[in-house]
Amino acid sequence: MVLAANPTPESILLIRRAERDGDIWSGHLAFPGGRSGSGDPDLLATARRETLEEVGIDLNPAQAIGQLDDFTTRSPALPPLVVRPFVFALPEALPLQPNREVAAAWWIPLEVLLRPGVFAPTEYGRYGTLVRGMGYHLEVGVLWGLTERILTPLLAFIR
Repeated sequence: MVLAANPTPESILLIRRAERDGDIWSGHLAFPGGRSGSGDPDLLATARRETLEEVGIDLNPAQAIGQLDDFTTRSPALPPLVVRPFVFALPEALPLQPNREVAAAWWIPLEVLLRPGVFAPTEYGRYGTLVRGMGYHLEVGVLWGLTERILTPLLAFIR
């Protein structure tokens, strides 16, 4: 998860995952990230590598300001996966260069996410079933699921 101080107000980096057969997260709003690779010395290095690959931002000089609690996926279609979110701070929102895994990327102002009514009940199709839950209703789409579960405690802390 990447935060940028400028332009004011602070913004957070979101992506829309590219549509791919067999990818249960196809088309979802998310944070940059992915699986650790054999060349990654640790999960912090994985977060930096994945962000560079997916949106062209080199986080090596960026300050890692925190690590959030681990989250476990709840997908009945997969074995449980553990996701460890790291939070990075940049002095400004850098240009984004999405790769083939990313359909689009945006800097979303935190004030947009904190507006009344943005975080609201939502319904979405998942594995042929209608699921009801909470999500962030943004101009670019609805942010829900694991990404919502990661974002919500961070926004509560920021408030």
